[in-house]
Amino acid sequence: MNDLDLAIELADLADSISHRHFIAQDFAVETKPDLTPVTECDRAVEAAIMDRLSASRPEDSVLGEEFGSHGTSPRRWIVDPIDGTKNFVRGVPIWATLISLYDGQTPILGVVSAPALGRRWWAQIGHGAFASALGGAPTQLRVSDVDDLGDASLSYASLGGWKDLGIREEFIGLCDALWRTRGYGDFYSYMLVAEGAVDIACEPELELYDMGALAPIVLEAGGSFTNTAGVPGPFGGNAVATNSRLHDSVLDRLGRVAPPNLGT
Repeated sequence: MNDLDLAIELADLADSISHRHFIAQDFAVETKPDLTPVTECDRAVEAAIMDRLSASRPEDSVLGEEFGSHGTSPRRWIVDPIDGTKNFVRGVPIWATLISLYDGQTPILGVVSAPALGRRWWAQIGHGAFASALGGAPTQLRVSDVDDLGDASLSYASLGGWKDLGIREEFIGLCDALWRTRGYGDFYSYMLVAEGAVDIACEPELELYDMGALAPIVLEAGGSFTNTAGVPGPFGGNAVATNSRLHDSVLDRLGRVAPPNLGT
């Protein structure tokens, strides 16, 4: 089985666990030391994925949100079992399992599966980015061709982290310069960029498992993915994703500020 087929199988496995519990809302919720919520579903999904990878790719390493890093191989699977846990526990359908594979810092593939939305997105470097709805035929993704901030749409998660990064006013200034802003949040902002429905997505504080699967999909759809300082990829502690045409203008508006703590 090739890597992409395995990643799709892992997404199917994750969906089979998470979606039924989301519908039933029959899970326990705990608070982690960083004060973010975690459910037994987060842990069950990640454990199932790790078990499958252990059997299918025993030489590869794994980084997961809930159980940390395992192995030392530069070929590393990066897993966020439920991105959008706060939505998950409140019955909001905008949550997904994020699965990616990297060789060192070079992306190989990314899969984002959002069963409550009936949507899945995936990309393999050099082979394009695709999405399917409700199990339908795949459609190839392409970012928008908007090239002026005044015509652009941005999706973001919240304002709080921008203050912590020290550029809240710069972020608000960016929003004021745009045609439209909406807080779709989490993984969904970036998938909308890849689809061309949104032109810009950005968040001020993220971990590698939050971004690993998003970057290949945005890149293969023709977009750009960096941190706020302009460092390419998901390793820079936060994210700015655009349709590429707007990227420099967005970074300039944000001041090209590096986050104080880089991702794992």
